[in-house]
Amino acid sequence: MSVEPMDLTPKPDFRQVLQPTPFHQRMVEHCPIQNWMSWNGYQTPRVCDQLASEYFAIRSTCSVMDLTPMEKYRISGPDAVKFLNRLVTRDISSLKPGRVTYVIWCNDEGKVLDDGTLFHLRQGEYRLCAQHHQLDWLLLSSLGMDVHIEEETHQVAALSVQGPTSYSVLSAAGLTGLEQLKPFGIHQCSLNGFEVMISRTGFTGDLGYELWVDPAYGLALWDAIFALKNNGLFDIRTIGLSALEMVRIEAGFIMPGDDFNTAESTIRADHDRSPYELGLGWLVDFNKPYFTGKRALAYELSQPLKRSLVKLQVEGNKPPADSFLYDAKNGKRIGTIKSHSWSPILKTNVCMADIEYRNGLPPGQIWAEIYYQKELEWRATWAQCSVSEQPFWVHPRRVATPPQAF
Repeated sequence: MSVEPMDLTPKPDFRQVLQPTPFHQRMVEHCPIQNWMSWNGYQTPRVCDQLASEYFAIRSTCSVMDLTPMEKYRISGPDAVKFLNRLVTRDISSLKPGRVTYVIWCNDEGKVLDDGTLFHLRQGEYRLCAQHHQLDWLLLSSLGMDVHIEEETHQVAALSVQGPTSYSVLSAAGLTGLEQLKPFGIHQCSLNGFEVMISRTGFTGDLGYELWVDPAYGLALWDAIFALKNNGLFDIRTIGLSALEMVRIEAGFIMPGDDFNTAESTIRADHDRSPYELGLGWLVDFNKPYFTGKRALAYELSQPLKRSLVKLQVEGNKPPADSFLYDAKNGKRIGTIKSHSWSPILKTNVCMADIEYRNGLPPGQIWAEIYYQKELEWRATWAQCSVSEQPFWVHPRRVATPPQAF
């Protein structure tokens, strides 16, 4: 059965502050508490119903999130590879069509502007997805090159389908060929007469997929997935950004604007961060030709590391939001917790924290001074912290191919 396209192009309305996505009509039905927020000018849920249920949908069953507001840029032309290799810090010349990779890009001082995922759609044609608006920087960086850059945020609707049963849900919905799709792979398939691009990517550290479709077929794709929930075959829940924040910290993924100031938005010179200061030195490739920030990063690499964003586990159950960090109780202040979450599945506080290094090494001890409110009174306590070199949450099903069927 083929599906007729629907015109879901947003109509200008001065009374409407935030723009609805192509899935908004369905999302509203799943958001009884109406807890909305802005994401790149789109209306998106912070929490759909219950935060705990949304979290456990990601970790135990299947979750669906509207990914449309993510900034998307189509990059093509004879100099596309040359341009991208100059833009980002890693070498993308070996990225084959049908594959995705994680990238960051810097300014001339070697400070990170943003991070994102780069999709090699077909030979010489790419899609760059980013958290924040980057069109100005992309156009400036392309001067003198034969490359075409087009923002396609509004032209591509996207859903993130994540969780242990996500493979089974999508297969049952009629999206075929996923059994051999490897992590960071791209697969094209047809559903009820329209095309869907599926990438095995996500921000949860678990099994999951991202679906990319023409906005005209957005509701048809949504209905095909949620028909399985309505028929009682699978437990499928919509999620908001708060649940995603919990699992991305567990997975050790960083968030620009939360864990670090992007170079473009920083006011004070020492408040921006380099790849090395974010623990992303593995993304810097000095063996490729010139890229923006290469000279500054080469110099920084020759010096002892002064600070770093680390994954931090904090003892106790008091929320360490924005806590100062010290090298001992009542010692010297050495850093700040940038983002945190109580991990229901790990039963501990997990955080991303910015800390100072001494002689290129982290401090031997880290203590958090935590302020919390109890019965309308503020109290303070100390909690010992430990640095985790690995993500807090790692599960074998994230990379299992084919995934386990349910």
